[in-house]
Amino acid sequence: MNFDLVAIYHHMGFFARCIAYTLVAFALASLIVFFERLLYFFRTKAADRRFASRAGSLLESQEHERFVTEAAAAKASSLAKLLGGGVKTYLVKKAAPQGKLGAVELTRRDLERLYERVTADVRRGMSVLASVGSVAPFVGLLGTVVGIIEAFAGIAKTGSGGLGAVSAGIAEALVVTALGLLVAIPAVLMFNFLSTRADALLLSLDLARKEFMDHLEDVHGVTSAPAVRGEGAVALDVERATRKEGIDVRPA
Repeated sequence: MNFDLVAIYHHMGFFARCIAYTLVAFALASLIVFFERLLYFFRTKAADRRFASRAGSLLESQEHERFVTEAAAAKASSLAKLLGGGVKTYLVKKAAPQGKLGAVELTRRDLERLYERVTADVRRGMSVLASVGSVAPFVGLLGTVVGIIEAFAGIAKTGSGGLGAVSAGIAEALVVTALGLLVAIPAVLMFNFLSTRADALLLSLDLARKEFMDHLEDVHGVTSAPAVRGEGAVALDVERATRKEGIDVRPA
């Protein structure tokens, strides 16, 4: 029997063809996700480099308003989304403080939420590759089982146990199995490749987030430390004065 894929396809039943179509759809989805993510990483890396070249000087000169403006303009940069949102939160909370938490602590918490959003954006679609890599072999195995069932059904129908009665069904089963493996193996390789790129990008964003928080703590400490010491000195003077006059200011 010649290995003719077209003849094997025409010999497939309805259920086996549905399985083959499903595997082809898996393959197309994997390719779409892979090239879309590859383009995303390429654009993000280039945009992050352009934004980082300006972000450091703006933070050193404390031009926070301009930093937010340039971050909003760099829409393709994950770094700009993360740090731009953090600086915006810092400026808003610093201008109108509310509650017991300071501007730096609120910015830290907002950056953690922004980092989770950026992480979800970086890994968007990669679950498709993971699903295809794990499910496609089982879908191919299902086609194998169906093909063998049809082969034995042919034996029962013809009453002959010769090779010619079962060869077509077995070939159909093996082709569907091979198709499942051909879809799953590239999907796993693409998932591992993109995961490595995503981990590297997220690591750089996490380091940038921590460096940015160091900057805010340094700036906030310089501007706020004298005020804190002044309040402590006033409280100490009041306590000393009340003790000197014999006045009890403790609650009854």
